[in-house]
Amino acid sequence: MKRNFLKLFGSSLLAFFLVPYKFSYSKSKKIINQNLTNEQKNILFDEGTERPFSSSLINEKREGFYHCENCGIRLLSSNSKFDSSSGWPSFTEALPGAFKTKIDYRFGMKRTEYHCSNCGVHHGHVFDDGPGENGKRFCNNGLCLIFKPTN
Repeated sequence: MKRNFLKLFGSSLLAFFLVPYKFSYSKSKKIINQNLTNEQKNILFDEGTERPFSSSLINEKREGFYHCENCGIRLLSSNSKFDSSSGWPSFTEALPGAFKTKIDYRFGMKRTEYHCSNCGVHHGHVFDDGPGENGKRFCNNGLCLIFKPTN
């Protein structure tokens, strides 16, 4: 009996540490917007990336706010948007409490990935090469955002 308990406990503990973080993290994400395209689902739930320079939001110049495509909460302000020439909509800062971060080691480098703090979906990566006071560049997939002008 004791041996079976130890086997079960040991294998459960081992499985817990071997389950990839991405798999366990994705279980907490829920589809709220039932109208998401397959490409949006790939980016938001499988941490994919859209092709550079494919987002119409790169050229968006109006004042307003950028919202999560999945749950609709405000994430970013047009006041922090800038042209990074990276191919993705870029911002110097997010609205307070908008994102949670995790470290991403894919592609052989350490990057900080950010997710919507409300629904947990992936939005992009933050880099330390931005022009603002904090030196940050939030590089966001445009398909993850809905722009709502204030006018």
